[in-house]
Amino acid sequence: MKKAGILNRHLSGALAELGHGDGVLVCDAGMPIPDGPRVVDLAFRAGVPSFATVLDGLLAELVVEGATAAAEVKDANPGAAALLQGEFPQLELVSHERLKVLSAGARLVVRTGEARPYANVLLRCGVFF
Repeated sequence: MKKAGILNRHLSGALAELGHGDGVLVCDAGMPIPDGPRVVDLAFRAGVPSFATVLDGLLAELVVEGATAAAEVKDANPGAAALLQGEFPQLELVSHERLKVLSAGARLVVRTGEARPYANVLLRCGVFF
């Protein structure tokens, strides 16, 4: 049994299968999930687990070389916008509609219980060397 890090066996296993360039969509409870990517649904109740908590756990285990979010987050969810800008100074902002199109190419979708709008980010995996 693992004693640290991500304990959810489905999420831990999915992360271990990722490679350089793979996309991981971390999304709120309302984001439409495209057909195709593997989905690990962590949503339990509205707000649980939060987008910030899940993102923090993922960033502790993943090498991320880029991130894309919806430009609408800046006005609709300033808290999530600040979190994303703090984590990803080179954050790419696109329309929410474009983010939904891009997320269809993700290898993994991690759905949170976040109930605030536009708390979504598409991560691009890097390498540790």
